[in-house]
Amino acid sequence: MLTIPSPWRRDRFASGPAHFAASQARISRECILSLRLHFYGAAGAVTGSCFMLETSAVRVLVDCGMFQGSKSERELNYRHFPFRAAGISALCLTHAHIDHSGLIPKLVKAGFDGPIYATEATADLASIMLPDSGHIQEMEVENLNRRNSRRTRPAVFPIYTAEEAAASLSTFRSVPYGQWEAIAPGFRARYWNAGHLLGSASIEIEVTSEGGEKPIRLLFSGDIGPDHKLLQPGPDGPPDFDYVILESTYGDTDRAGMTIERRRRMLRDEVRAATRPSGVLLIPSFAVERTQELLVDLMKLMDAGELPDIPVFIDSPLASKASAIFKRHAGELREGQDLVRALESRWVRFTESVDESKAIDRIHSFHIIIAASGMCDAGRIRHHLKAWLWREDATVLFVGYQAQGTLGRILQEGVSRIRLRGEEIRVRARLRTLDLYSGHADAPELLAWLKDRLPVRRGVFLVHGEAPALNALRASMPDVVPAHRTIIASLDEIYELSGEAAVLIEDQERRLSPQSVGHRDWHNDFSELLLDLNAAIERAADRKAKEAIIRRVRRALETE
Repeated sequence: MLTIPSPWRRDRFASGPAHFAASQARISRECILSLRLHFYGAAGAVTGSCFMLETSAVRVLVDCGMFQGSKSERELNYRHFPFRAAGISALCLTHAHIDHSGLIPKLVKAGFDGPIYATEATADLASIMLPDSGHIQEMEVENLNRRNSRRTRPAVFPIYTAEEAAASLSTFRSVPYGQWEAIAPGFRARYWNAGHLLGSASIEIEVTSEGGEKPIRLLFSGDIGPDHKLLQPGPDGPPDFDYVILESTYGDTDRAGMTIERRRRMLRDEVRAATRPSGVLLIPSFAVERTQELLVDLMKLMDAGELPDIPVFIDSPLASKASAIFKRHAGELREGQDLVRALESRWVRFTESVDESKAIDRIHSFHIIIAASGMCDAGRIRHHLKAWLWREDATVLFVGYQAQGTLGRILQEGVSRIRLRGEEIRVRARLRTLDLYSGHADAPELLAWLKDRLPVRRGVFLVHGEAPALNALRASMPDVVPAHRTIIASLDEIYELSGEAAVLIEDQERRLSPQSVGHRDWHNDFSELLLDLNAAIERAADRKAKEAIIRRVRRALETE
């Protein structure tokens, strides 16, 4: 059994290839290691995936993702990391989605110079997604600073630039599926297809001491794909682990009976219902894989005559670049040739420039716009929403998960007004949800995946989910893993893993309270209050009634 060294000293950590030999020698001297698991993201919420495995001499990250959701959570992206970036020995990346990879450039900027292990397809996608993330930040900061200058507020800066993101790509190291890689002294990893996204992986990690103890075996699920995923084969992986870290995004959902054919019929019905002579169907969508799946389904329906020929605009430079990568990897994909044909259809048009994007909104016949971001918190979908949300001949179709606190979730919950880019907009468009293009497995599929990994001897950590999904999945698991071995991790918790079961370390510092993670925050409430106040004043019968409302609000403020 592994025992905890004393003292546990932070200054003993080093990073990068130059320190590898010295670290190995130190481990040889110490022989007996402790192993701790830190939850720095995707704990109690869906985004910001980041976990750290720590021994007395080595620290390895699994993912380094960007937080989305409420403003309180997004602000974590701007804070210092809760660990020393230069002390990280290696990073293992499950896949390229920004909530798993988006803070890698910040990590490199902060001093990390170790290797980033990822599949070849993940590295290819990261090569376009990370610079795109930097570019979006630069544009949004530029717009914000223009507004701030008028309000005499200080300038703000992006988390990283497109150039800094491009510079971080040199640290990537491609790994094949199913092959052990020595990633750091005492650590080796093996990648298994997760069925979620081109290149996505579940990562098996073994941690061994030089004393010859039996290694501790862990499996980080990454994001697990559903059975009806169009382009990806089913997830894979070996059995027999000490610990499994399991995503739980749809832990409270059962998509019983869902097939690709049924999904296409439901998409067909939504498109037909949205069709208006001068209308639009807006689909907020992740640019990578979900957009490509939607295209295949739309083109299949048009080819079969179940939908008329409709112009489909892919309004995302990132989606255009991603589609080129998907073409290169078409041989690795199910339905790969169908995807190539869909991408080359004369009814599919990719827009590159901002002017081309804005020109779409001047079209006077029915068309479909697929634009990022999928949760409506950034990207070109926002200016399309601003142009169309107030119109009754528009439909917005949500096709994936909307995290708590995002604009997509707020719209999905049926608000009548929103504030967007500093303006108040009345929502008259039809708002629809067809949450069948998500790349995440539902609860029965997650349980089936976990059963194939048994035995899991010491515990399962549930992550990457909001409270209802986490609690529902845990309640359904006793027949698979005993309840006392199932842990719902919270943000910034640390567990000691070297004993017979995981032990929570109580003295950790938390950046946010567990009650603040995965929930709306005061920024959401404040925006809603402004909208409610404006609506109340508008409804007031005359000037006297309007003034009475304002006096009551002032009195309430004065009593605080």
